Amino acid sequence: MKRLKIAYVSIYDSTDIHKWSGLGYYIAKALEKHIGDLDYIGNLKTKRFVDYEFKRIINKLFLGKQFIFDVTPRVIQNYAEEVEKRINQKKYDLIFSPGTLPIARLKTNIPIIFWTDSCQPGLVDFYDPKDKINKESLKHGIEIEKSALDNSSLAIYASDWAASIAKDYHHIEPRKVKVIPFGANIEHNNSLQDISIYIEKRPKDVCKLLFIGVDWIRKGGDIAFKTAEGLNERGLKTELIVVGCEPELKEPLPDFVKPLGFISKSSEEGKKKLNKLFKESHFLIVPSIAEAYGLVFCEANSFGVPAISRKLGGITTIIKDHINGITFERNADESGYIDYIYTLMNDFNEYKKLCFSSFNEFKTRLNWDTAGEKVKEVVEEMLAAKNLIS
Repeated sequence: MKRLKIAYVSIYDSTDIHKWSGLGYYIAKALEKHIGDLDYIGNLKTKRFVDYEFKRIINKLFLGKQFIFDVTPRVIQNYAEEVEKRINQKKYDLIFSPGTLPIARLKTNIPIIFWTDSCQPGLVDFYDPKDKINKESLKHGIEIEKSALDNSSLAIYASDWAASIAKDYHHIEPRKVKVIPFGANIEHNNSLQDISIYIEKRPKDVCKLLFIGVDWIRKGGDIAFKTAEGLNERGLKTELIVVGCEPELKEPLPDFVKPLGFISKSSEEGKKKLNKLFKESHFLIVPSIAEAYGLVFCEANSFGVPAISRKLGGITTIIKDHINGITFERNADESGYIDYIYTLMNDFNEYKKLCFSSFNEFKTRLNWDTAGEKVKEVVEEMLAAKNLIS
């Protein structure tokens, strides 16, 4: 396949690695490496219509609800019109977006593809309670997403969870929906030899659990804490290193909890700190109660660190039980987490095997090179079916 000319469309600036956890940036880089040359069409203008602004204020102040501008029909239409003006200036083989909003109403004969981590119906009552969002916004969100699906030649999702919702709820043809996991948003060249060194340097007499998240409650901090507490009570000295938030406990902070605050990946110092924490930790434990994907699990695997979480959202596409970590049922208490970690820490050879297989999952499945190659394959198939490939 020749290198394609791609209009890469996003609401925000995708060249900024700090937007949307860096996903827009890393998706673009994967496309540039494996598929073609990109024109970045972003920073789309959002007009603040007076009637929408009035609804937002009324909903917030008097109803305690969220009115979402970005899914309103006129805003979506404005996005489409701005994109149309900008893509009409050049000839493109493909329009690609890391989201559904800017391409939902786009009028073009150019094939459209999007790659995202969630499907709107699956987010209702997932992150925020349904009754906290304005009904009109909920309705528009689902309608806009259906328009994006109908308007696209391919819908790529990062997880089986999101893809299944798209097929089942929106009744989209299965052949049009693909699952390609995102890669780890982390830059290093760890080799198998490096991973072996990291594992051997991890202490045998202290278990280091790493918790990373900006929301202690949503990321399951309570279970992470109870797990560390239970392991200590069992006689396995355990530390819980907390990054990104402050632990929310009803008791004074025990010595085994080590809060480090927010560490930014945007600075070299921050990157080095996070890399050091991954190298030294035995497990990443983030038992989220809502998670569309979970890039941090991929990042942990890239250092040979097994990941521990819950069976929900996109997590089960990333974590394969007993291969690169384990997932527990959403309503499970800490006992299973404690048993799992305690058993592995008392059989370090089995622990090492799990670390190496975790790194193998990163190398073979959870990296941007592999993701880019898979996107190339499905794009070739789509273009061939449309007789647009040479």
